[in-house]
Amino acid sequence: MALLETHDLTKEFGGIRALDDVTIDVESGELVSLIGPNGAGKSTLINVITGRLSPTRGEIYYDETDLVGMDPFEIAHLGVGRSFQTASIFPELTVRENVTVAAFATEHGSFSLNFFRRRDSYDDVHNRTDDILATIGLEEEAELAAESLPYGDKRRLEIAIGLATDPDLMFMDEPTAGMSPSETEMAVELIHDLLAEWGTTIFLVEHDMDIVFDVSDRIFTLHQGRLIADGTPAEIRDDPRVREAYLGGENA
Repeated sequence: MALLETHDLTKEFGGIRALDDVTIDVESGELVSLIGPNGAGKSTLINVITGRLSPTRGEIYYDETDLVGMDPFEIAHLGVGRSFQTASIFPELTVRENVTVAAFATEHGSFSLNFFRRRDSYDDVHNRTDDILATIGLEEEAELAAESLPYGDKRRLEIAIGLATDPDLMFMDEPTAGMSPSETEMAVELIHDLLAEWGTTIFLVEHDMDIVFDVSDRIFTLHQGRLIADGTPAEIRDDPRVREAYLGGENA
C-alpha cells in the first residue's frame, strides 16, 4: 500500500464541486508535484488531506490509517507536515524558539510558551532544533527575532517549523513564491537535501514549471477539480491535456 492514497475524493462548496473524484497515490520516498491553473482545486486537495476541510465524500489513507474525520493536529502527529503559501511563524520569537516550539509540541503533544522554563523538555528537542537549523541554513540567524528576517529567510524558517514536527510526508505549498532567483536556487537545493539526507516524502505545490520538472518523480495535474494527468515530468510535458489546460497549448 502507498504511503498516501485518496479514492474518489470529492469536495463541494454550496453545490460547486471544487474536487471531483480525485484518486492519487504517493509512495514513500517520492517527490510528487501538484500543478494546475488557479482555481483548479490544489489548495482544496491539500486542505482536505490535512484535515482542514472535510471531504463531501471519498477516502484518504495515510500509512493505512483512515484520515477522514481526523483533526489537523491528529494528522500531524501521524507524521504529516506542511508549509504554507505565506510564512506562518511567531514573529516576536527568535528563529531558534520558533523551531523549538514546533519540535516540543511534537514531542509532548501540546505546548505552552512556559516550556522554556522546563530545561528537561528543552534538552529533549535541542539537538533536533540544531539539526534543522543546519539543514535550512539558518544557524547564524538562530538568535534573531523571526520578524527581522528577510522574506526568503522567513519562508525557509516556515519550512523549518514544518520539519520540526518530524514528518514522514511534507506538504510544501509554493515554497518559492516571492523569492529572488538566488533564494529560489537555495530552496531547490533544500528540497533535494530533504529527499537525500532526511528521507522525507515531499508533496509539492508549485507554479514554477522549471522547478517542478527539475525535482519531481511524478506530477499530478488538476483542472476544474478533476485529475487529468498523472505521470513522470516527461509524460506530463508531452500530455496534450496538460498543454491545453495549463502549459499554454501546443506551443508550450
